[in-house]
Amino acid sequence: MNDPIDPLVSEDRVPSYEAVEGIIREIDHTIIIYRVYYLLGVFIYRFQLIKKDKMCIIEIPGVLLENIGKDGTKAEEELSKIINTKVEDEESWFELRT
Repeated sequence: MNDPIDPLVSEDRVPSYEAVEGIIREIDHTIIIYRVYYLLGVFIYRFQLIKKDKMCIIEIPGVLLENIGKDGTKAEEELSKIINTKVEDEESWFELRT
């Protein structure tokens, strides 16, 4: 069910979705981007990642994603750092309940 405050968004509506997906695939190709929400009050995209029976949530500022095409390397480095830090931290992954 979609939350009217923080809507679920499709990948074609997420700026630089391909860049995020590419960085995640470089880290671990078994990770799936399950859902993406846009947090309206703070202008952040929340990516829910799944790997086997665990979930990780990464929040990425919308401005950063919009700057990937404009700011190039600097924005990509910052994006890569955010994703790497979260994905590689075992404590960021939570067991999925069935």
